[in-house]
Amino acid sequence: MITYFAAFAMSSIIVLLLIPPLRRLAFRIDFVDKPKPDVERKLHREPIPLTAGAAIFIGFVATYLLFIGDWSLKTAGILGGGLIILIIGMVDDWYKTHGKEFPALPKMLVQLLAAVLVYYSGVVFYGFNNPFTGEDIILWSWLQFILTILWIFGVTTVINFSDGMDGLAGGLSAISAATLFVVALAKNQSDSAIMAIILVGTALAYLRYNKPPAKVFMGDAGATFLGFMLGVIALDGAFKQATLLSLFVPVLALGVPIFDNLFVVFKRMLSGKPIYQADASQAHYRLLRSGLNPKQVVLFLCLLNMCFSLSSIILLLLQV
Repeated sequence: MITYFAAFAMSSIIVLLLIPPLRRLAFRIDFVDKPKPDVERKLHREPIPLTAGAAIFIGFVATYLLFIGDWSLKTAGILGGGLIILIIGMVDDWYKTHGKEFPALPKMLVQLLAAVLVYYSGVVFYGFNNPFTGEDIILWSWLQFILTILWIFGVTTVINFSDGMDGLAGGLSAISAATLFVVALAKNQSDSAIMAIILVGTALAYLRYNKPPAKVFMGDAGATFLGFMLGVIALDGAFKQATLLSLFVPVLALGVPIFDNLFVVFKRMLSGKPIYQADASQAHYRLLRSGLNPKQVVLFLCLLNMCFSLSSIILLLLQV
């Protein structure tokens, strides 16, 4: 446990130390999210730097390399995928700071490429254990590929879609990562546990500056990186040696962003809107319209995600 605490502390400290200078840099280069009172999704009223994603990435990578420290194909796939996720996210953020929209297709293709890198590095959804016979059900290779890519891409997307309110995406990510940490400990998966606790550290450190009223945003770069890593950690831990029912453990650990954004995607499809077209249909915007204030919305959704997370741990302990 000392190792896990040290990894948590190191990742937190790096992010805490990096955000202030990166915040000042953002103002100098005009890398800030400008307020737009006429846009419902823009709740802030002053320019907010978008550089926290870089701090989160550096904090995660530096700690990962120190505590896991192998230069294997797996490391190259995870960190390489994370890097290109960060880069395309920063490009997207840069476009937004200049009042432009980056095309959705190249961004989606890069995110899919990152997931493919992870697949070929050996982090794969192989199948599950049949609880009735005790036999492992190994899926066809093509199905392993499709499910691995869809899972990573899907989690990357839902965390990004959830990043619409101060403290929300960071809070949900910290809760989900903490849940995956507990799951990894229960299954004696040290590498997955280290990655999860590092992510908890980076997310909580970010929240120090992103709690309402936010002093910094992580932008698409940080939100997609957090989502990407949550997807990878679940594949490397919770999905391994899972039984049919315990496949729902990582899904419940990410309950709020997954279920909310599934609802949003189906709603957009039914109304004929592009899936990637930003609007105010997520749960946090709906709760705002119901009369809750932003702090109440964030607290409610984080508590709800904690309930999902506790359910996932109970399901794991049932060993079914």
